[in-house]
This record gives sequence, structure tokens and C-alpha cells, in this order.
Amino acid sequence: MKYLHTMVRVTNLDQSLDFYCNKLGLKELRRTESEKGRFTLIFLTAPGDEEAAVELTYNWDPEVYTGGRNFGHLAYEVDDIYALCNSLMAKGVTINRPPRDGRMAFIRSPDNISIELLQKGGAQPPQEPWVSMANTGVW
Repeated sequence: MKYLHTMVRVTNLDQSLDFYCNKLGLKELRRTESEKGRFTLIFLTAPGDEEAAVELTYNWDPEVYTGGRNFGHLAYEVDDIYALCNSLMAKGVTINRPPRDGRMAFIRSPDNISIELLQKGGAQPPQEPWVSMANTGVW
């Protein structure tokens, strides 16, 4: 058995690609558009990890999606959790659960998908402003 991908439905493709690619740093691996099925599938991967993908599914006919928390979350190992969280904040992304412990943070996509960020190789020493930063919203 081999893990292939996780699919999340998105309501605004441009907004989602901006978040996942321009802000989070994922890269587009491949794209499929179906006129007959009226959907677009875009597979994204973390640089250097093309084996595990996130499939963004965009249905051309508007739908209202519910759930969010019952989905769980996506998780990515990162080289420097503080640097990434600083970069995300500078790009307007809310850090819902700051990396107070130097190990774990949570953010949310434009479609409210929780994304866990985990420090590679164990926790970094706790540091400000993260230690004093409160949670924002849900994660």
C-alpha cells in the first residue's frame, strides 16, 4: 500500500492557489480539467516531496461545503517553523495556533482546511513573539 494524495474541495481556485503555492510554498505537479464533469483537479506537492500530494478539486458549478473540522488537517514538516510562520504572517495568513513550543503551528486555507506545520527534527527553543501569542479562531 502507498499513500497517494488527500483531496480537498475549494470554492475559489485563484484564492486557493495563491494560498497553497504563493504563501505556503507548494508546487503544482499536474492539472486536469473536465468539460463533461465540470471540474478542475490540481495536484500540489511540497518541493522535494513529489510522492505525497494535495488534490485541490474545484467544481465549476458553485456549491456550499460544510464540515471543515471533521476533515481533520493536512500536515507538513518544515525546516524552520519560525521563519515560515513569519513569512506566512507577512503575506497576510493568520497563524491560528502559533508555534509557542517551537514545534507545532496551525493555519487555515481560504476554505478553512486546517494545516499543521511541524518543525523538522524536533522543537526549536521557544522564542518571542510566539511564546506570548494567543490562539486565533479555531485550528
